[in-house]
Amino acid sequence: MVVHRAMLKRIYDWCISAAHKPYALWIMGAVAFAESSFFPVPPDVMLIPMSLARPERAWLYASICTATSVLGGMLGYAIGALLYDSVGHWLIQFYGLGGKVESFRASYAEWGAVIILVKGLTPIPYKLVTITSGFAGYNVGLFVLCSIVARGGRFFIAAILLNRYGEWIRVRIERHLTLWVTIGVVVLILGFVVAYLLL
Repeated sequence: MVVHRAMLKRIYDWCISAAHKPYALWIMGAVAFAESSFFPVPPDVMLIPMSLARPERAWLYASICTATSVLGGMLGYAIGALLYDSVGHWLIQFYGLGGKVESFRASYAEWGAVIILVKGLTPIPYKLVTITSGFAGYNVGLFVLCSIVARGGRFFIAAILLNRYGEWIRVRIERHLTLWVTIGVVVLILGFVVAYLLL
């Protein structure tokens, strides 16, 4: 347990110190981009500690996460629309959702915008939404618009809280770092479970 706590503390301290280095913005943007199309780790792992280190820049971090996440979502859409039989199908199978794509695709005819907005705001892996949106042939303009609203809403809600209550949140996270990381991992796993059950 001591080793795990020490390792988590090193990672957390790196993210905190990275907030003062220009390359961190590129890494965070890359994570947000990849998470929307294939990568399992959300950008929150950098957005939160970096915003805690520099609350006044939380808006910038949220803007970068939103922009790169939407761009990554467009890649996910393209994978679903153009490469579903190869890359898209493999990714969906990898996340254990191959048998549910058709039902999800059918629901787009009536609930497309709602699906993108709701799932984009929740811990449900957004890559599953982006790939299936492309596979379903959902209107690309509406897809981008809904993605901006959903992803922006998620990241800017975090920015508001971290900007306003950053010091209070930071003290409690650092006091119980292992607990909060565990909760984050559980939420991430639950996102996949909920996606599996609801798709």
